[in-house]
Amino acid sequence: MVSKQTKSEAPSTWTFLSNHAHVLLSLAKSPSLTVREIADEVGITERAVHRILRDLEEGRYITITKNGRRNSYQINSSKHFRHPIASHQSIQSLLTLVKK
Repeated sequence: MVSKQTKSEAPSTWTFLSNHAHVLLSLAKSPSLTVREIADEVGITERAVHRILRDLEEGRYITITKNGRRNSYQINSSKHFRHPIASHQSIQSLLTLVKK
C-alpha cells in the first residue's frame, strides 16, 4: 500500500541562497550567459533575471558591457554583502566558498 505524502512530509523547496546569489554565481562561472541561459540555470523566469540583473547593476555588484548583440558581466567581488549580519564579508568570500 502506497501512502500519500502529507504537507509536512512533502519535499521542501527552499534554499540557503537567494535568486540574486544564484544569478551572481551563474555569472561567475560564465560571464557571457544570456538571460535565457541564466533563467534556465537558476530556475526562474527571464523577467525575474532582468530584475535581478538591474538590482545587481544598480547596487554596483556587476558591470554590464555590451558585446555586439550579447552582454558580458563583470562581478565586483570586492563589494560587501548588504545584510548587516554579513556586511563584513565581500562577495569574493561567497565566490570562493562555492568554487571549492
